[in-house]
Amino acid sequence: MRRILFLLIFGIAGLAILLSLGTWQVQRLHWKKGLLADIDTRIAGDPANLPDAIDPEAHRYLPVSMAGEMLPREIHVLVSVKQVGPGYRIIAPFRSGNRTILIDRGFVPTTAKSTARQVGEMEITGNLHWPDEIDSYTPEPDTDENIWFARDVPALADSLGTEPVLLIARSQTDPEITPLPVVTAGIPNDHLQYAVTWFGLALVWAAMTGYFLWRSRAPSESETQ
Repeated sequence: MRRILFLLIFGIAGLAILLSLGTWQVQRLHWKKGLLADIDTRIAGDPANLPDAIDPEAHRYLPVSMAGEMLPREIHVLVSVKQVGPGYRIIAPFRSGNRTILIDRGFVPTTAKSTARQVGEMEITGNLHWPDEIDSYTPEPDTDENIWFARDVPALADSLGTEPVLLIARSQTDPEITPLPVVTAGIPNDHLQYAVTWFGLALVWAAMTGYFLWRSRAPSESETQ
């Protein structure tokens, strides 16, 4: 009897923990969906002027429209685009009045790395962003070949002599550059997968608990003889 009671308590406790983890992930799923909807609304909002004082948290995804001069220097960030293949994001300095910031002009294939691009006066619409692309496995930039492996905004700004502010263009700045505007598709939302995993484990746990309880209650062969 004690064995059955122990198995019952152990099984119920484990089931409760697994179900609570699955429920928490469902709650996180709804929270993440709401967050992504808010980000989508912010990204698609009416463009404003570049704020005087930039706050990377408060102004993340802020739509901005600027007029100024695209300067000739640029940095190439190695990326890969689905159904297209490898290429580079073109990061260039953009001067507007007495301010110079970074512009992510968009994507070019590897064959267009050294192609001359339009510079000079233009208007740009895009979204402010500070991508989180650096981890312990990110290689250092190959400065000799001008190839970078992540959009490290402070390092890019230091290299190009700009403010540590990155505007990712939605509008086209050159006929040969394909804009890669900010979208929420790249923001992970794996909570449904996690919820299914926890609920699946709860189902297995319940089945195993029921099996062991049945085995414990079933008469042994010696008892039936």
